[in-house]
Amino acid sequence: MSLGQKKSRSRNRRVSNVRQRRQQHLLDVKVRSRRAIQHRIRRAMGVLSRVILLAALLGAVYAGAREAARRLFFENPDYELKTIELQTDGTLQREQVLKEADLREGENIFKVNLARVHDRIQQLPQTDEVQVVRKLPGEIDIRVVERKPVAWITSEKEISDPFASDAAFLVDARGALMKQKKLLPEYLGLPLILGCSSEALEAGKVVESSEAKTALELIRLSTRSSLQMRFQIREIDVSKGYCLLVTDKNHARLTFGFNDLDTQLRRLEHFLVYCDDSKQELGTVNLLVQRNIPVTFAQRPATVINDTIEPAMQPRIMKAIPVHAPEKPVPSAPKARADSGALPKVIPTQRKKTD
Repeated sequence: MSLGQKKSRSRNRRVSNVRQRRQQHLLDVKVRSRRAIQHRIRRAMGVLSRVILLAALLGAVYAGAREAARRLFFENPDYELKTIELQTDGTLQREQVLKEADLREGENIFKVNLARVHDRIQQLPQTDEVQVVRKLPGEIDIRVVERKPVAWITSEKEISDPFASDAAFLVDARGALMKQKKLLPEYLGLPLILGCSSEALEAGKVVESSEAKTALELIRLSTRSSLQMRFQIREIDVSKGYCLLVTDKNHARLTFGFNDLDTQLRRLEHFLVYCDDSKQELGTVNLLVQRNIPVTFAQRPATVINDTIEPAMQPRIMKAIPVHAPEKPVPSAPKARADSGALPKVIPTQRKKTD
C-alpha cells in the first residue's frame, strides 16, 4: 500500500463518533422546524391580512354602490311610477288587475317586483298569458291575454238562465273554470254542459272528470270541422255517465259515445247530407251504433209554419163537453097574482057515509 493511499484514508475518517453525529442531527432538525413554523406563520398572517383588506374593500364598494343606488334610483323623484298601461282582450277591469297585482301609481319604479306582479296576475281565473314590462323612467306596461270561454258548465241537470245562476261557470278549451264579473252578450250563445256532478266546480280550478273533458273535446271538434255551419251544439248532458246526450240548434237529439268522436262526427255528416238531399230534418240519432244506426226525422220548420198560417179550409168543429153536468134547478111553486083573480086549486076529499 502506497503512502498516498494511507493519507487519503486518514482524510476520509469521521472526526466525531456516532453519538455526536446523532446529537448534531437533532439540533439541525429543531432549528429547521422552528424556522419552518415561523415561515408558515408569516405566510398565514400575510394571507389573512390580504383577505381582510379585500373584504374591507368589497364592503366599502358595496356600501358606496348601495348608497349611490339609493340616491340615484330608489329615492330619485324622476323614477316615480306615473303611468300603468293595461291592455287586455277580454272583460278584466283595470281596477281588478291592479288590485290583484298590488300595483299603484306614485311608488318608485325600481321597487316594483315584476316577477311578483306577473305571478299574481297569472293567478286570476280569466288570465291565460300575461306580460309585464318596465319602461324607464316612469311607466309599466301590462298585457293580458284572457281565456276564451267556449261553454257554460254546471252540475245541475236543468238550468234556465246560466247568466243568473251561481251554479253555472264559464269554461275554456283547456277546462279552466272562471266566473266573469262582466258578462258579454256573446256568452249567451255558448253551449251548455249539464249534469257534471262528479266533481266540485269552483272558479280557478280545472275540470278533471272524463265526461266534461269529452264534452269539451266534442265542442272543439265540431267547431273546427266542416259541420260547423250545419251542426251547432246547444246542450250536452253528461249525467248518464256512459254517453253524451247532445241537443243542437234545430232541437235534434243526438247520442255520442266517449270514444272515437271523429268517426261519430263523420257518421253524423252523412246523415246531414242525406237530410239536405231529401229535404228532411233530423230528429234523433244514436251514433253509438256502428251499423243499422237508429234515426228519426222531424217535420221541417217551413211545414209547421205553413200549417199554422194556412189552416184547412173546413176545420173540424168539436163540441166542448163539460166535465161535470150542471145540476137542474128545482121548480118553485107558482105565486098567485092579485090582479088575475085566480084562486088556489082545492083538492076535494071524500067523506065517510054515516047511517
